[in-house]
Amino acid sequence: MTVHAQARHVLIIEDEILVAFEVEALLAEQGFTSFDIADCPADALAMAVAHPPDLITADYRIVGGTGVEAVEAIQNQLGHIPVVYVTGNADQLKGRVRPIVDKPISPRHLAEACARAFAN
Repeated sequence: MTVHAQARHVLIIEDEILVAFEVEALLAEQGFTSFDIADCPADALAMAVAHPPDLITADYRIVGGTGVEAVEAIQNQLGHIPVVYVTGNADQLKGRVRPIVDKPISPRHLAEACARAFAN
């Protein structure tokens, strides 16, 4: 059992589909059971409103904006949702947001980041 055993649905905000599928597979191993994948802030917000996530993972750079913008829009509408940033641009996020998982993705680091996100 994980710290986030009750959480089931994840919104993955990522514009590289292979990376999104990798995140999905790693989170499925942690017990998450359903996923939406969005590649831009507008789609992310629409998907979150239609099916509120228990967890959001977000890349920094995405089509038409940033994952930070997408997360802010979602949280403005739905309130606090645990977030893990999965990005190759961690330098853009240092000091601003936590937790962050650098690409390439380490399964252990992703699991630890999810635990930290649910602890906040």
